[in-house]
Amino acid sequence: MATLEELAKKIESAEDLQSVVKTMKTIAAVNIRQFEKAVESLQDYNRAVEMGLQVALKNKPKGMISRRGESWSFVCAIVFGSDQGMCGQFNEQVASYAVEHLRSPEMEGKQRHILAVGERVVSSLEVAGQPVERRFSGPGSTAGITPLVQDLLMSIEAWGAREALSRVLLFHNRPLSGSAYEPRRAELLPMDARWLQALADRPWPSKQLPMFSMDWNPLFSSLVRQYLFVAIYRACAESMAAENASRIASMQAAEKNIEERLEQLRAGFRHERQRTITEELFDIISGFEALSE
Repeated sequence: MATLEELAKKIESAEDLQSVVKTMKTIAAVNIRQFEKAVESLQDYNRAVEMGLQVALKNKPKGMISRRGESWSFVCAIVFGSDQGMCGQFNEQVASYAVEHLRSPEMEGKQRHILAVGERVVSSLEVAGQPVERRFSGPGSTAGITPLVQDLLMSIEAWGAREALSRVLLFHNRPLSGSAYEPRRAELLPMDARWLQALADRPWPSKQLPMFSMDWNPLFSSLVRQYLFVAIYRACAESMAAENASRIASMQAAEKNIEERLEQLRAGFRHERQRTITEELFDIISGFEALSE
């Protein structure tokens, strides 16, 4: 049986660990809010990009928009995971979701290029038989999202320059209420022709329609790049918010286990202290009786 000193050290260690867990929960909650605000800040920017696309599409040359019904030989998948641990099944879920779609009948026979964000999701993908072509470190804060998105866009453009027909898919976890989240897939390219047509048919909010003087192709390409930037930025911010939500859930489970362990240790400490006191009393009584005799 452990001594009082050993039990006291175990209680102290458990209390220190409990303090660390509470701190991590607080940090995760703060991170969730900052990434949620990053997603909210995209609304105005996304609206400006859509308005630019709307103006360009109202004056587009015929046959310039590819449709999704065409045959695509190459597929590029971007999978968002995490670099840090203690976030439950966060990486395993998004990797399993991505692999399931990449193995679907519509992807059969297609050449795949996978870009992974987060070292921990790489191992999950490779264990499932999906080799990762390039890996990126996840952002530690909102300030790191923009450089990451720019690197991803450069990789997509460089890859698209080598391959002819390309399809770009995005896989990430999206936060729900509380600490819950769900995996999500988005198809970035080719752009949905029906959505583009609906955008072109949307009434302009004012009586004066903006005009442009530059060539249509470079203008549309620039707007598409901004559209991709918004989509990837949002996916990254949502993934980081979901990661911290998952971490809160893991820390809550750890905190519960620590509390149960602390209760056991404190009960053991009280029992051992009482036993020691009882033994000392018996020794005193025995000594007193011996002296009396």
